[in-house]
Amino acid sequence: MSDATHVSEGHELSRKGLSENSIGLIGAVAIGLSCIAPAYTLTGALGPTVREVGVQLPAIFIVGFIPMLLVALGYRELNNAMPDSGTTFTWATKAFGPYVGWMGGWGLVAATVIVLSNLAGVAVDFFYLMLGQLFQNPALADLTNNKPLNVFTCLVFMVIAAWISYRGMQTTKKVQYVLVGFQLVVLAWFVIAAVLHIGNGTAFDHTPVSLEWFNPFAVSSFTAFAAGISLSIFIFWGWDVTLTMNEETKGSKTTPGRAATLTVIIILAVYLLVAVAAISFAGVGETGVGLGNEETQDNVFAALAGPVMGPFALLMSFAVLSSSAASLQSTFVGPARTLLAMGHYKALPTRYASINPRFRSPGFATVMAGVAAWLFYAVMRFVSDSVLSDTITALGMMVCFYYGITALACVWYFRREAFSGARNIVLKFLAPLLGGIMLVVTFITTSVDSIDPAFGSGSEIGGIGLVFLIGVGVIGLGVVLMLVQRARHPEFFQGETLRRSTPVLNLDE
Repeated sequence: MSDATHVSEGHELSRKGLSENSIGLIGAVAIGLSCIAPAYTLTGALGPTVREVGVQLPAIFIVGFIPMLLVALGYRELNNAMPDSGTTFTWATKAFGPYVGWMGGWGLVAATVIVLSNLAGVAVDFFYLMLGQLFQNPALADLTNNKPLNVFTCLVFMVIAAWISYRGMQTTKKVQYVLVGFQLVVLAWFVIAAVLHIGNGTAFDHTPVSLEWFNPFAVSSFTAFAAGISLSIFIFWGWDVTLTMNEETKGSKTTPGRAATLTVIIILAVYLLVAVAAISFAGVGETGVGLGNEETQDNVFAALAGPVMGPFALLMSFAVLSSSAASLQSTFVGPARTLLAMGHYKALPTRYASINPRFRSPGFATVMAGVAAWLFYAVMRFVSDSVLSDTITALGMMVCFYYGITALACVWYFRREAFSGARNIVLKFLAPLLGGIMLVVTFITTSVDSIDPAFGSGSEIGGIGLVFLIGVGVIGLGVVLMLVQRARHPEFFQGETLRRSTPVLNLDE
């Protein structure tokens, strides 16, 4: 059975006009890795995660990986049954109906808008840091603190990234091969250099590696554990971009799921190596380049690159800049295709369903994602002095929200066939159920704790923590927009364009 037949028969799903068969397994993994952006992610997440869990950083990374893997297995099963660029939006609608489906799609779009703004912020910081290092002029590095200039530079990066994404998957793939390869090489250099310093006795605060680092039960409290998990989930976020490309991938039923699984496994290995090397070299103290120093937690590699890599620290600035730029560009893929699907099924105005005839990409949806991300960044940059830390924590909440919905959608959609064999019990029931529960619990715990202004960076508005206002406030905004859309264009909400359904059990398959 062909993919096109599979999509149209019994599921009421349809193609959107995207460029088919333009991405293979290697290309999908490269885009998945670039969307996660290990160099960018680590420089922004190492500090906040250490702030919550200390030397148990590797343990939290492993625990955060578990729900990601479980959810990825559920994603793979849903994609096998219903390859559609709407992913969470489409699958949650088929499982739970239009309202949960709409909110799942909103969660994905909102999360990616938040991370796009964060990516641009890191790119701006490292752009000026790189200029300062290149011309040996610290004043150039300080230009990032000029808020109007910072926001304008962010706009330039956004426009460039959106333009590349607008040109379609072939251009995206070629750019990512170069940028992803470069950052992985530099991260390997960083790990090796840190190990050499440790061996030579020249590390800043050498902390011997201990098995206790890998023990999640050694974390001081459940609140710290949940916050650490939320941050850890953020660092794995982005692998699902391989699923949003399913209509453009060779073998749309199987390749995206395989790419997602490979991506999260590769990323876990990279993160553990860097985390162990960083803690062992710098320790978790609150002074100097210690990972617990609040002054450097928003941008760890900016502080560590010099002591670890010496005169080659400039390469790390290039790596984080290229990582941010790569992810900034590839991250446009997910929200653009989700918005495209929502427009296609009339959950949003049909303008979002438009396809650029030359590049066969979701042109209008890509532009709107860029506009929303830049506006969000501009507002946050003037509201919070710790914009990177606060948006990372809030993003973890958003990821838990829509990943959790998707995992539970897998359980419910396949409920009639879940116990028809050992494979189905594991992949269509147990794995997504456990992953979904872990994410929902983390989301609820973090939401409650983040009301306190002391949570995160300490930024607050009206006595309420900024992390809570970002995370829960964005979800609330989604409810309002959903109700407005239902009032103006009720077709989707009446089941006229995409209906809730359950697959018929076929024991002969």
